[in-house]
Parts: sequence; C-alpha cells; structure tokens
Amino acid sequence: MSSSSSRWGALAVLCAVIFLDALDVSMVGVALPSIQKDLGLTTSSLQWVVSGYVLGYGGLLLLGGRTADLLGRRRVFLVALGVFAVASLLGGLVDDGGLLIAARFIKGVAAAFTAPAALSIITTTFPEGPERNRALSIFTACGASGYSLGLVLSGILTEIGWRWTLLMPVPVAIIALLAAFRVLRSNEQEERAEGGHDLLGAVLITASMLLLVYTVVQAPEVGWGSLRTIGSLVGVAALLGLFVFAEQRMKHPLVRLGILKSASLVRANLGLLILMGSYVAFQFVAMQYFQNLLHWSALGTALAFFPAGLLVAITSTKMGDFADRFGTGKLIVIGAAALAGGYAIFLGIDEHPSIGGLVLPGMILMGIAFALSFPSLNIQATNGVDDDEQGLASGLLNTSGQVGGAIVLAVVTAVLTSNSPHGMTVDSLRSAIVVPLVLAVIGLLISALGLRSPRTAPAVEEAKAYETV
Repeated sequence: MSSSSSRWGALAVLCAVIFLDALDVSMVGVALPSIQKDLGLTTSSLQWVVSGYVLGYGGLLLLGGRTADLLGRRRVFLVALGVFAVASLLGGLVDDGGLLIAARFIKGVAAAFTAPAALSIITTTFPEGPERNRALSIFTACGASGYSLGLVLSGILTEIGWRWTLLMPVPVAIIALLAAFRVLRSNEQEERAEGGHDLLGAVLITASMLLLVYTVVQAPEVGWGSLRTIGSLVGVAALLGLFVFAEQRMKHPLVRLGILKSASLVRANLGLLILMGSYVAFQFVAMQYFQNLLHWSALGTALAFFPAGLLVAITSTKMGDFADRFGTGKLIVIGAAALAGGYAIFLGIDEHPSIGGLVLPGMILMGIAFALSFPSLNIQATNGVDDDEQGLASGLLNTSGQVGGAIVLAVVTAVLTSNSPHGMTVDSLRSAIVVPLVLAVIGLLISALGLRSPRTAPAVEEAKAYETV
C-alpha cells in the first residue's frame, strides 16, 4: 500500500469491519425478548445469545492478534471475515436456540481474528505520528459508533423482525470482503514476526480466557460463593500461572511479557477494560429501566441511546488531531471524568424521568467519554510498539475490553438480582448503577496518574518516551 489513496481505501474497508465487530456486541440487546419468545429460550439460555459472542471474542483475541503477526495480517483478516459472514447468515436463519448460540460463538471467534488484524494493518501501514493518529481516530470512531449505535439499530430492526438484527451484517461483510481482496495488497509480505507458533502458550491463554469469561457469566446463576465458581476461578489462576511460566521459557512466546513494561500500554488496557466493562454493564441496567420498569418500546429505548451514538460518530474522527495537539493522556482524563458524570446523573432515576434533565445530559456525557477515550486509548496502546508486535498489542487491548465487559456485566447482574428479590425497583437499579460509577472513578484516578507533567506530551512524543519506560 504505497499510495495514499490505497492506504485510505484500505482504511475504509477496515472501518466497516470493526463497525460490524462492535455492532454485534450490543445489537441483539433490544431483540432479546423477541428472540426468547420465538425460540422458546429460558432466561439462563437467553443470556448466551450475548455471552456466546463475548466468549468467542474475548477468549481468542490474544491468539487472533499473534496469529495475524505470524501468518500474515491480510490472510488472517480475509479468512476470518469470510467466516464472520457465513456465521451471520446461519445465525439469522436458524430456528433452534442452541444453533443460534453456536453461530454467535463462531462470529465472536471470527471477530477475535479480524479486530486485531485490522488494527495491526493500520498501525503497520500508516507511519507513526499525525497520519497514523488520524487513521486510528477514524478507525476507532467506527468501533465506538458500533458499540453506541448497536442498540439504536437493534430497536429499529426489531420493529421489523428480530432476525434482521442478525442478518443485517451479512451483505456488509460480503461487500467488505470483496473490497478487501482489492485494496489490501498482498505486498504486505509483511514483516511477519519471526519464529514458530507457541502452541502451548496459545492453548493456555485461550483456555484461561474462555474459562474466565464462562465463569463470570455463569456466576450470577450458580452463585459467586459456590464451589463451582471458586473452583473455576482457581483454575483460571492456575492456567494463567502456567502461561506466565511457559512464556518465560519459550524462545518465541505467544506474548512477550516484556511488552507489559510499557506503562502507557498497561494504562491503556486498564482504561479500555473500565470503559467497556462499565458501559456494557450500564447498558444492561438501562435496558431494564427503560423497557421493564418504564415499559418503553424497543424503538423508544433505542432512541434514548441515540444522542451518545450520534455524538461519537460525529466527533471521534477529530480525536487524532486533538491527540497530536494535547496528547492522549489529557483526552483520556477528560473522557473518564465525563463517563463518571454520565453514570452519576443516572443515579437520579425515578419512575417519571426527565428526558431533558436526566436521559439526554447523561447520554451526552457518555458520548463525550467514548469520543475522547476510545480513540485515545487505541493510540496510546499501539504507539512505540514494534511492527512485528502490533497484532499482540491490539489483541491485548481488545481482550481487555471484551473480558472487562463480561466481568462487569456479571457483577452488575448479581447486584441487580440480589437487590430485586420481589421484582425490579428503582432502588435496585440505582444500586446496580453504582458499580459502573465506582469503576469510572477508578478509571479517572488511573488516567490521572498517567499525566506526568502539567502539559502531557503529544502522542508523537509519547511514542518516543516508550523507549525510556
């Protein structure tokens, strides 16, 4: 991709795919009651329509990122995108709950390979500095818009029929796949990472992530203090311990542990874990509030989230310029403050909420938070990382977001359930919102620690500072 036009053409394709990946995390939310009714799913089975996707996505992201480094980013991206399109089609056509969950899991697995491959294609195609920051801000704007607008699209499509929420990505994925064959040049003979496959490391980290996500999703149902949950968490710790032990002794490890010496990379991962974890959990609580307590329609619920999604879509593409001028640190701090403010406003919910005094300002603050934080965290996580580890850095970052979403959602579900023994109330919903609020405050403190001076270094200087970390 030598010419500027081919680079930006490739970016357009990659943006379409990351939009679809993010969209699938949230788009089935409003459609769940209709899916449950049509397919006769129990409540415990219904959660797996969402969790199955997150399980595949969050569990295999590290493997997906490293596979892109080793086998070629273009090749991995194209194969995974094809699988995503087929799984989307199957998911929209099946009439069995188990098959639907299986299709969602396969889609999550495919996304676990497309997302880090796409991000690493960008970071190895655009030179570090203003041009890369602009590309990343556009790319992450599409990802953030997918998360934010997923419920909006879900509400609109559910009014037509819930299957359209699953079928809509199919034509987009097929068009993106055909375009990718043209614009993603195979001259990405790419500086592939040297060395063979770390099969042991791949098995250990994938097993640990799958077990962790599965455990936290099941914990509210079987009990956080049950032997099953405790035993599973001990198993996760043991697998992670074995993974670290093995990686320290591998000649070509799946995850070079030294990459975690970058303080900015670690902060970015913690930041995305908190951003995605708290927002996915808040989204779940808000859905219960709008639909089950206020009895809003699917479309009405979707429109409540529209201001946040619209704000992200309009403003996120400018974040690269802001990152060049002010540095990612300040943008992340402001975003974290806006996120906490948005959650704090929703603590004032009641049975007759004010659209202008509660819903709109809260959603606008969350939109500001995503617009500022999501692109900045991606820039911060990948700046200063060698080309042959861009897939690894991308996989680490995306894993943090997906696993964070699964864990915090499970905690919030447990809080909501324990405080609603006789049915959902405003008080029980308020207690659940406290969880994402506390996390947002913790995120604000972590991001504030990253400000090393009164004027944070611009993004280009941050990359140079990486060498001294």
